[in-house]
Amino acid sequence: MGSISLDGVPRIISRPAPGSLYRSPQLYARLRPEMDADNATDALATVWRHAYKGGVWQPCISNNTYGLPEPNGYIYVEANGGLNQQRTSICNAVAVAGFLNATLVIPNFHYHSIWRDPSKFSDIYDQDHFVQRLKNDVRVVDKVPGFIMERFSNNLSNVYNFKIKAWSPIQYYKDVVLPKLIEERLIRISPFANRLSVDAPPAVQRLRCLANFEALKFSKPITALSDTLISRMREKSVENNGKYVAVHLRFEEVGLMLRGMGFSNKTSIYLASGRIYKAEKNMAPLLEMFPLLQTKETLASDEELAPFKNFSSRMAAIDYSVCVHSEVFVTTQGGNFPHFLLGHRRYLYGGHSKTIKPDKRRLAILFDSPRIGWKSLKRQLLNMRSHSDAKGIQMKRANESVYTFPSPDCMCHPNKSERPKPIQAR
Repeated sequence: MGSISLDGVPRIISRPAPGSLYRSPQLYARLRPEMDADNATDALATVWRHAYKGGVWQPCISNNTYGLPEPNGYIYVEANGGLNQQRTSICNAVAVAGFLNATLVIPNFHYHSIWRDPSKFSDIYDQDHFVQRLKNDVRVVDKVPGFIMERFSNNLSNVYNFKIKAWSPIQYYKDVVLPKLIEERLIRISPFANRLSVDAPPAVQRLRCLANFEALKFSKPITALSDTLISRMREKSVENNGKYVAVHLRFEEVGLMLRGMGFSNKTSIYLASGRIYKAEKNMAPLLEMFPLLQTKETLASDEELAPFKNFSSRMAAIDYSVCVHSEVFVTTQGGNFPHFLLGHRRYLYGGHSKTIKPDKRRLAILFDSPRIGWKSLKRQLLNMRSHSDAKGIQMKRANESVYTFPSPDCMCHPNKSERPKPIQAR
């Protein structure tokens, strides 16, 4: 049997996918001379030029004046995950409790081996404010009354626990959970992360809005330190009228991106981050591009940070607060932190998130281009920045979260002020 020669078959050499090889250090080194010479633009002064063409939206969560009937029982939930996953659970618990006409027990924070944070609700949030702000819509208590617990031998493990599927519709709670609540007078739902569909009737969305944007305020110690850091950031940004940029990224990529988008080396940057691996080495390029870079560790003294340092959720809450009040927020990350932050910024800033969220795929292609010059890179990055401005005020669409897109469920246009009335599953 004869053999077939493969000598003439062409070899196919595939180029690595953009971003699969880490070329940013080389790109930074090559472009740095031109970048250092280019400080002609001041993006902070013009970044949101077209933000409010469609008008400004305003928070308009109406107060309940209908009064609360006798409750059907008590709901106890366990909020698991990190800071913002717990926040989702809290807000959804408020919505479910209000819909079922139940009294909500302050949610218990489940200790997780990854987060290793034993903080309780009152360590993160102002519990008194939470209870007071919700009093006309949902009854909230610190613990289950003794006469109810006696029915279960004072042991929560004896209480019926619902294992609810993720993203269950509110109708499920009415059809399945409510009858058991009325029968038992106390139920548990654990775990409770993402156990309520993102889409719900307007009155249920209203309760989510009320919980997230009005009732949940960080505890007084967290708020006090956060306000101090915000004040210090503004003091260090005096050349930009107290405006600063908050970043949920790091290292060469974000520096190259921001400089290309027109932010000069005199821009004050706040970096929201956990502990950074080999910080001195990995932060060096970003510090070269933005000497006014700050973190909570550089803004606060060791003594000021000591009460929070070993608690990941409390440290994240400080980052969250400083980022909320920046003139610009920059992120390409997924996860709950930017999603909640975008919604909170929209709620505070007339419906616009004032956020730059560039296309990660386009960035990878740009930073992987071995021959790209500074002018070409800057032109494309300026277009990317303009796209973030041009998006303007985005409305919530089906299957999107009200925590990220508060309009129109939590906010009103000046010409449209009618709000949904409270409803309950009696």
